[in-house]
Amino acid sequence: MTTRLVGRSLSFAFAGLLLAGLAAAAAELPRVRLVATGGTISNRSGGRLTAEELLKSMPTLDRYVRAEAEQFANTASSALTLEQWVQLARRINELYRSDADLAGVVVTSGTDTLEELAYFLDLTVIDARPVVVVGSMRNPSTLGYEGAANLLEGFRVAAEPASKNKGVLVVLNDEINSAREVTKTDALRLQTFQSRIYGVLGVVDSDRVVYYRDVVKRHTAKSEFDLAGVTQLPRVDILMVYQGATGDLIKAAVDAGAKGIVIATAGAGATAPGQSEGFQYAASKGVFLVNATRTGSGRIAASRGAVPAATAPPGGAATAGGARGAGAAASPQGAPPAGTGVPGAAAAQAVRFRRTFIAAEDLTPLKARVLLMVALTKTQDPDVLQRIFTEY
Repeated sequence: MTTRLVGRSLSFAFAGLLLAGLAAAAAELPRVRLVATGGTISNRSGGRLTAEELLKSMPTLDRYVRAEAEQFANTASSALTLEQWVQLARRINELYRSDADLAGVVVTSGTDTLEELAYFLDLTVIDARPVVVVGSMRNPSTLGYEGAANLLEGFRVAAEPASKNKGVLVVLNDEINSAREVTKTDALRLQTFQSRIYGVLGVVDSDRVVYYRDVVKRHTAKSEFDLAGVTQLPRVDILMVYQGATGDLIKAAVDAGAKGIVIATAGAGATAPGQSEGFQYAASKGVFLVNATRTGSGRIAASRGAVPAATAPPGGAATAGGARGAGAAASPQGAPPAGTGVPGAAAAQAVRFRRTFIAAEDLTPLKARVLLMVALTKTQDPDVLQRIFTEY
């Protein structure tokens, strides 16, 4: 009898120690917070999944993290307003500022504008800890829904210590991409998010999260952008260069209140001759024009501080610096001639015109728009704007 009692006591003691050990191990897991905004990942037939329901869709989540959840919004990504972008960035900054033990934040988004939101957060969340943006191409009511798998991988990436100081990360389809570089390349396929010629930052495999490279452009903890006093982002539009394009849409954007316009140029900065009046009109109103190539890759070089010595050849389209790789910012056709022979006010006009143009470097037009909106909350100086486009 005594032996049995001793045995039971030992069993209870062992069970207690085991439970205590499990509790301690769970307490040591990193804590990651989900901030859900909606998107296809939540768009179940009959009603959208909530943040809490998204957590429940991942039965193995507690192996990796202690998860928390909050519902910021629950709508299509294209329905999020720019004011909500600002509020979301402020919320994430507040979470990190008030909670030193929070390991990471995961944000769900619809994929249609995911790359824009992710880059905005890359510029405006001022903390080295990871922010991971996740979405899905199929909704929860569809056979082959990949949202739960993507979300679990997003949590694992957010909990990974090596994810610090890499800026905002986009995780879908087992791949980790930089918010600055990634773009949606296909309307339907699961492997739609690609980083163009740069390649993935890393992958999420069954055993661990693996990184292959770093991000060298400024972001997050090294960003200079403070949204504390910002309630509304300035209007920035995107207009494209195409055969026969005219300047009336540029004028319309200016008259509608645009503070900046991104020109999706052909090649390395080429514009249409018919757009020249629009460019001059925008410059006369103090509206900044950012030249970003529409090709999907490659860069438009910048050289600030001097008026380019040459203008576009008559009847032709301008390219960056008058020649590919010349190192000057793109100057569209129709610029007032610079140099000798341009007296007084006309010379000053030429300087103002050319200083209106900012080169987007290798940013896509969509990303250039995001950066210009954020940059214009800080400065109206064209040299500072060009420095920002070079560093970010």
